[in-house]
Amino acid sequence: MGQKEFKITNMNSPLSLSTYPDHARPRVLLVDDSPQVLQDLRLLLELRGEMEIIAEAVNGQKAVRLAADLAPDVVVMDLEMPVMNGYEATRQIKSRLPAPRVVILSVHAGPVELDRARAAGADRFVIKGARYEILLNAVLATDGSPYLFGP
Repeated sequence: MGQKEFKITNMNSPLSLSTYPDHARPRVLLVDDSPQVLQDLRLLLELRGEMEIIAEAVNGQKAVRLAADLAPDVVVMDLEMPVMNGYEATRQIKSRLPAPRVVILSVHAGPVELDRARAAGADRFVIKGARYEILLNAVLATDGSPYLFGP
């Protein structure tokens, strides 16, 4: 696997669904141990109607099981969770199903967390509280960057 680079990108470009065949909406699995965060994420990501939230998980173990059963296009993953953390869940999902993109969404975004997420196989990394467009671009993969980091 090649080295991925961290890149702060300009998020002023319009969003597009060109990443998906026939402009199909990506199927998204949300993973966070906070019910409030899951509810807010669902509302936020469904706002524009460009993606379908297919399931939610409250820990990494459930995320791995749901990913295997549902084969999502994208997994939006928290890092710190009970039962199984997001690093291990990402590693297991990517080793079993390399096709889904894993977007880490976490308040923990120091160099150690970024390196661990990349080593686990994460495709994108977004800090909780980032602008809406940053999260959308990460989930829809519209900006073309291999690894996304945004405040």
